[in-house]
Amino acid sequence: MLSATLARFLSTRWGASTTATPTPGKGFITVPASTHPPSFADLGVPAALCAVLHRSGIETPFPIQTATLADTLAGRDVLGRGRTGSGKTLAFALPMVVQLSDRRRPTQPNHPRGLILAPTRELATQIAAVLEPLAATSRLKVTTIFGGVSQGRQVAALRAGVDIVIACPGRLEDLIRQGHCRLDAVEITVLDEADHMADLGFLPAVRRLLDATPRGGQRMLFSATLDNGVDVIVRRFLSKPLTHSVDPEAAAVTPMSHHVFAVDSVEDKTRVVRELASGEGRRLLFTRTKHAAKRLASDLTQAGVPAVDLHGNLNQNARDRNLAAFASGSVRVLVATDIAARGIHVDDIVLVVHVDPPTEHKAYLHRSGRTARAGAGGDVVTVMLPNQRGDVRTLARQAGITPVIRQVSAGSLHTRELVGQAVALVAPTPKRTESPRRAAAPGAPARPRRRGGSGRPATSGHAAPRTWSTSSPTGSKPGSSAVAVSRGGGPRRRGGSR
Repeated sequence: MLSATLARFLSTRWGASTTATPTPGKGFITVPASTHPPSFADLGVPAALCAVLHRSGIETPFPIQTATLADTLAGRDVLGRGRTGSGKTLAFALPMVVQLSDRRRPTQPNHPRGLILAPTRELATQIAAVLEPLAATSRLKVTTIFGGVSQGRQVAALRAGVDIVIACPGRLEDLIRQGHCRLDAVEITVLDEADHMADLGFLPAVRRLLDATPRGGQRMLFSATLDNGVDVIVRRFLSKPLTHSVDPEAAAVTPMSHHVFAVDSVEDKTRVVRELASGEGRRLLFTRTKHAAKRLASDLTQAGVPAVDLHGNLNQNARDRNLAAFASGSVRVLVATDIAARGIHVDDIVLVVHVDPPTEHKAYLHRSGRTARAGAGGDVVTVMLPNQRGDVRTLARQAGITPVIRQVSAGSLHTRELVGQAVALVAPTPKRTESPRRAAAPGAPARPRRRGGSGRPATSGHAAPRTWSTSSPTGSKPGSSAVAVSRGGGPRRRGGSR
């Protein structure tokens, strides 16, 4: 069953749908926009899948789902464009499950039948969370493939046979080169967040992967924008796609309030950011670099505001652990790079702070889209230094927003309004250190210890200028005590190696 979190992620109030006008003469077909919200059953979704959605409280389709489902369920190639949080995941998950169930074929080792390409591991994991309960109704097997973790589990899943693979392009190409996966049996291919894959430089790999799939298969592409080479993918790999759009490309995500806080110095910025992070509710802070995210999370924690970081230098276990802490509410502040700007949904984020303003408007929209999801409200703050004023004005104009620029400092009325009820500071947990050596009497010389229990005690003929030791944890076996090591000809164990 879909979790309550996913239910809120997938359900939203009805909004008007419009259809994009494609470029004439390029093989696109337009369809008229719908004016009344049908149900999932009206759109052709089978009763078993409607029941899964109903049990999770999902009754009314998103506009992007209403616009595309009739065509995708009929096997047509579709290009869907919608802003972040518009429900694109369910728009391709439902038709993939329906189509593969209707064309039921035996699962073959290393030959998936459905392929979903996503730009980040976090997004791939989230897609799997939405897809797996739906696939379970038809006993379709789903697995994820991405880097940053051992490939052993992924290889084993492919060898056992899976129906649907949700993959990041890099790791999938690695497994194909090693002979662990082939795409010649793929019947349906989905590209999610195609514009972000373009931004990350993945499009050459995407083209190679699509070339490895059969030409007659169904293909769906979902993206917020159609620039940076995405249009080339559409023209090369989609056959007369039906094009649907539920938002203009530069539409700001609503309902939310946009603020620009101007500060005089880096020191003022640090104090303002710390204050913004200190309120109730989940708060997501974006930095430009991985180092800045790590440092800010640490600084906030040391200042009494517990925070975790999310960026590309973390391994997958650390990413999952930090994101889970933020999602559960045990930590209210997440400091992230743009890795979290797309596809990551955590309920009830009340404030997004652009600690470092993004360099282009699409990043601004996707970052900001982490709040005000599924009809909820939220606030977005951009912290601006004096030398960033021109860039921020350009960014706001391109993003289609008109924020009021306010000069602030820590404790200002406008910052206090966004902080709301301040939360009590939390003393940071002392860092864990290795067990110290058994304390000696004051002034007594350190006595070196040896491994083993026989022979004469090791002694040193000279006083060493520096001495350090390793120590075994409490409860170690007899005979495993640490040996003091001196830099200049320190003690040695009898019979041991040097």
